[in-house]
Amino acid sequence: MDYNALADLLLPEINKTPEYYEKLYPARNLPEGARVTRIAPSPTGYLHLGVLFAALVNRITATSTGGIFFTRIEDTDKKREVAGGIEDIISGLHRFGITIDEGFISGTEQRGEYGPYQQSHREEIYKTYVKELIRQGLAYPCFCTAEELAEVREIQEAQKIRTGYHGEWAKHRNITLEETKALISEGKPFVIRLKSPGNEANKIVFEDTIKGKIEMPENDEDFVLLKSDGIPTYHFAHAVDDHLMHTTHVLRGDEWISSVPKHIQLFKLLGFKVPKYGHISPIMKLDGGAKRKISKRKDPEAAVHFFAEQGYMSEAVINYLMTVASSDFEDWRRANPDTSYKEFKFNLKKMSVSCALFDENKLLDVSKTMVAKLNSVEVYNMLTDWAKEYDEEFFGILTADPEYTKSVLAIDRDVPKPRKDIAKWNEVKEYFSYMFDDLFVPDFSLPENVNSEDAKAFLTAYKNVYNPADDRQEWFQKIKDIAPTIGFAAETKEYKANRDNFKGHAGDLSSVLRIAVTGRRNTPDLCSIMQVLGKDKCIKRIDNMLKNI
Repeated sequence: MDYNALADLLLPEINKTPEYYEKLYPARNLPEGARVTRIAPSPTGYLHLGVLFAALVNRITATSTGGIFFTRIEDTDKKREVAGGIEDIISGLHRFGITIDEGFISGTEQRGEYGPYQQSHREEIYKTYVKELIRQGLAYPCFCTAEELAEVREIQEAQKIRTGYHGEWAKHRNITLEETKALISEGKPFVIRLKSPGNEANKIVFEDTIKGKIEMPENDEDFVLLKSDGIPTYHFAHAVDDHLMHTTHVLRGDEWISSVPKHIQLFKLLGFKVPKYGHISPIMKLDGGAKRKISKRKDPEAAVHFFAEQGYMSEAVINYLMTVASSDFEDWRRANPDTSYKEFKFNLKKMSVSCALFDENKLLDVSKTMVAKLNSVEVYNMLTDWAKEYDEEFFGILTADPEYTKSVLAIDRDVPKPRKDIAKWNEVKEYFSYMFDDLFVPDFSLPENVNSEDAKAFLTAYKNVYNPADDRQEWFQKIKDIAPTIGFAAETKEYKANRDNFKGHAGDLSSVLRIAVTGRRNTPDLCSIMQVLGKDKCIKRIDNMLKNI
């Protein structure tokens, strides 16, 4: 067989050699031990939680070693591509603080010396390397139709033989130059397959950087390198791209483990150094007591848009995912509560080899802790940014009087030990609705041990002595002073010591005041709430309560 003639027949338009691209994309000038990682999503839909998680693992791996993290778009499947898919993915990564060193940095902009970072724009590169494999007798054309391949599969299944295009089932493996010319002249479409030198009886062993030592059968399948439209398969494209872009660590979902024998074989046949592979276990969800992968169809949290719409701080989501990614991150976070997660010394060996469960309660707890660290101005800025995008009505209310809103948000916040009540911005509207007249809903119910006559007597007396200049102690002392005049104990201890002598205690009366002013039974510090609302508004609400009980 004249393999040079076959190569020129199949790919006559290709006149470059691999050496051209080896010079065009030289080795990176990085410190020893620096890792080059990437994510290479397909623009076939929204940014998935699994892609964000993989991006985080790749980003922190590069960061921890002084390396490079880049994005590459694998858009060879044009039938499934979604308009705006690239922008959605890249903007989603930016939203959650995943910085990109190289590759796609927006939906339209690329940065770096190893591009283009989009597979559909690298066709000539792939064909150059395929042509070299043909010249070496390591690739050949296959003219089998889809119907023929389906028929072979049916026979293999009926005979309980391993399915696939291998061995005696590889119909065109030894096709001649003359046969190829004849079929091409007839206009027959063809793909180009690898002529695998592998033997399934042999084993390959590789060290997965996450899962450890893995042993698998060697690949003997003549899988497709170039499809009939000249577009490469993922198997081939990723090998060429990761070699030329000098990726040191390919960290991806563990659904790709079964393909590793093909990929290692390809790297070796192409004369490339094999990168380190690490396979990330998927994030799972409990469904009826059983674990399953988070589903795009079933689970709203599968899309990272969900976390943005709910108003989770992006940093909270990332910190939660870091607890999933590394078994020792939580201990580090406790010891370093105010340090960026980017300072954490990430180790792939600390990743779980099995699936992790998505724990919404844990995410909420992480988020509450992080929100509690923010001051009122920071909360105002983040909250209004969120509301502007997701709740226009609330945005208008928040921004009508910014200083008032900030004072609302400062209640029990700008103090040494702030409350941990808010986990996400979509909770704030309900949480603080009583602070805004447009949202306030009165409640005229009373505590069980306070009747309407006592409530009226207390509120009437209290509104005559209320002074917004009082501090918390003075504010509560006035409630305690009124309590004995209507049969309530001034002190809780006093009431508990002799319940028969009292209708209740001052705390019960403060609950009446809380309901009158806020319509709630539980709130942050009521004294602070009343100071922020202002005396006129508080008295108005007290009067309204008096009319309705």
